[in-house]
Parts: sequence; C-alpha cells; structure tokens
Amino acid sequence: MKGIGTDEDAILMVLSARSNDQRQQIKAAYKKAYGKDLVSALKSELGGLFENLIVALMTPPVLYDATLLHKAVKGAGTDDQVLIEILASRTGDQIKDISKVYKKEFGGKLEKDISSDTGGSYGRLLVILLQVCALPLQDLYAAGEGKFGTDEEKFITILGNRSSEHLQKVFDAYKKISGSDIEDSIKGETTGNLEDLLLAVVKCARNVPGFFAESLYNSMRRAGTDDDTLMRIMVSRSEVDMLDIRANFKKINSSFVSNVSE
Repeated sequence: MKGIGTDEDAILMVLSARSNDQRQQIKAAYKKAYGKDLVSALKSELGGLFENLIVALMTPPVLYDATLLHKAVKGAGTDDQVLIEILASRTGDQIKDISKVYKKEFGGKLEKDISSDTGGSYGRLLVILLQVCALPLQDLYAAGEGKFGTDEEKFITILGNRSSEHLQKVFDAYKKISGSDIEDSIKGETTGNLEDLLLAVVKCARNVPGFFAESLYNSMRRAGTDDDTLMRIMVSRSEVDMLDIRANFKKINSSFVSNVSE
C-alpha cells in the first residue's frame, strides 16, 4: 500500500490464502510494526465491493455475524434475508456467542432489537431461534398429529428447536401422519417472511451446505448478481463447509442444465 498506487492483487493473494485467525495475527503484527490499524489502512486505499470484501475477510467470524445482524435491524427497513440466513443456519453455541458480541459491540440486546423490528409469527420464530431452546422428543412427535395449519404456534415453537436430529424425526413423523412433506405444507399455508424463515429452518435441519448452495445459486442465476449475498456466504462459510457447499452447488447447477436441455 506504499508508493504509487495500491497492489490490490497482492492484498487479495495474501489475505485470501490465510485463515481468519492468521489474518488477525497479521493485523496485530501490522499494528505493532507501523502503529496503525490495518483495516483502517486498507479502507483508505480500497473502494467499492473489493473494499467490502477485504474488510469482511479481516473481521472475526462472530463479530462479522453480529455486525450483519445489527445492520439488518438498524436504519430504514429490515434486511430479512440476513436475519433468516444467519438465525436459521448457525448452531446454538454460535448464536450464544453472536448475542454476547452483539451486546458488547452495539450496547443492546439482539433479541430486543429483532423483536422491535419484526412482528407476528415471523418475529416470534426469530426470537425462539435466538433462545436456543430444546424441546423434549415426545413434544416433537406430538406435533405430527395434525396438519401444519392446525396449530401454527406449536409448529413455530417446534421448528425453533435447534436439534437437527430431533427435527428430522418430527419431519418423518409429520410425513407419515399427514401424507406430505412439511415443506409442501409450509408453502401451502404460509407466505412472505414467515414462509421463507420456516423453509430455511427446515432446509438447514436437513442439509446446511445445501441451503447455502441454493442461496448462492439464486444470487447468481438472475439478471445481475446479488453481490451482498454472494460475499456474505463466501466469507462466512469459507472455513466451515465450503467444499460441501461447492458439491451441492454442482448438483443444483447440473440439475438446472439437465432440465433446460430437456
């Protein structure tokens, strides 16, 4: 970053080839050697989407999620896509860590901020996901006794349970009793943000990499590219399950090409 111009290729090669932990060590070493914050220095030299990408790569994962959630609920409007993606896909331990960092960095409670910015069954399910609840197995089975629409509140509580193993069992029980997949019932009886959140929870319970592969595919298949979604997923999952996401993406793309050719 010194001299005439900025060597963006060098910045990209160095930072993208390291883990987030290594990038934090580089940041600390830069501060010690030059007395300046590396992220601030990068911001002063870069711009646009590339700047956003580099700053995201330099942010610790939990802080990155907390910052995304804060941006999603503060200011004009609500970024429901970000709320749904993060709260449906993160583990219980990750949610706890995110909530702690959120309070430390932004001075408020994540649950309260989301509650004040959302409402209805959609808002209640978001709060349930934040609470990292775990229902007894018998309660999960009991919910399969009726159609989804019979007791929406019960199903919202059940789908807020973060045990994928338990949810898989209730999905199987639901199909056996109702004769249909729970996804079909959700699509038939809900709309809008609630439908999107419920489907995200079910997809993540079945296959988290598959959920992100589908999101990546959708971010690039229409006219133009959803750069925010593309960047958010690539950064947040790069050290988690990107190889599995890539394999799932390949299956989705192959299926689409096959359907088009037919």
